[in-house]
This record gives sequence, C-alpha cells and structure tokens, in this order.
Amino acid sequence: RLSWEIFENTLLEQAIQGVDYFTIHAGLLLKYIPMTSNRVTGIVSRGGSIMAKWCLSHHKENFLYKNFEKICKICATYDISLSLGDGLRPGSIHDANDQAQFAELYTLGELTKIAWKYHVQVMIEGPGHVPIDKIKKNMTEQLKHCHEAPFYT
Repeated sequence: RLSWEIFENTLLEQAIQGVDYFTIHAGLLLKYIPMTSNRVTGIVSRGGSIMAKWCLSHHKENFLYKNFEKICKICATYDISLSLGDGLRPGSIHDANDQAQFAELYTLGELTKIAWKYHVQVMIEGPGHVPIDKIKKNMTEQLKHCHEAPFYT
C-alpha cells in the first residue's frame, strides 16, 4: 500500500545508494484530475496515473506535493537532482496544451522555486504528442512559468 512513509524510506534508501536524480510527480494535484475527463487518451504517464489513482482513492492531496520540501531536503543532503515529472502530459495531439497540462506545468514552476531554495538542481519533463503549431505556446508557457529551468522531452 503506497504511502508517504514508504515513499520517503525508498527515497532515502536510493539516496544512500548514490542515485543521481529522482523523477517526482509532485505537480499533479487532486484538483487537476477532473480536467482530464474529456481527454481522448486520459492520463498516460505511469507515475501520473499512479498518483492520480492514489489521490482519488484516498480523497487526499498528492503526498509528494505536500511533502515536497522534505524531498528537497533529502536531495540537498545527498546532492541529488530532481526531474519534475509531467504526470498530466498529453498522450495524443488532441490533448496537447489542454487545461490539465498547463495547470500542472504552472505547479511545476512553483516547485522549481522551492527546490532552488534548497539549492537542488531541477529539470522539467516536457510533453511529447504536441503538434507543431502548439510547440511555441508550450515553450513560451514553460519558460515563463518554470523560470527557464531545463526542459526536456
């Protein structure tokens, strides 16, 4: 049964083993999940779908979001970078640049600032399945809201 305590212990165990970075899906908030209801492909990210199911089944906010500063302290202690996972990335071009994707992106920007406060390096996972005419908007939003943190797809 997934819980913050199990997750935290796993992070610490892997930190001690020398992991270089963690992918954390902390930007997927409970209030964003309904925004995916009209998607053609729903939530396609493995980490995103796990966290969405956890939030819905427990009727609670994402424990990674709630404990993000604790995650940052672990990363700072063990010199681990964070890859902020895009759990609500589109799984098809039909869903690209939708409300859910951008809501999560803005939260990833907030989390980036928190990580930097702890001197933790951050990269932002970017989406695939974005048609060429929507890439510019995607990049503009990422650069603006994620403070020019490295963006990769």
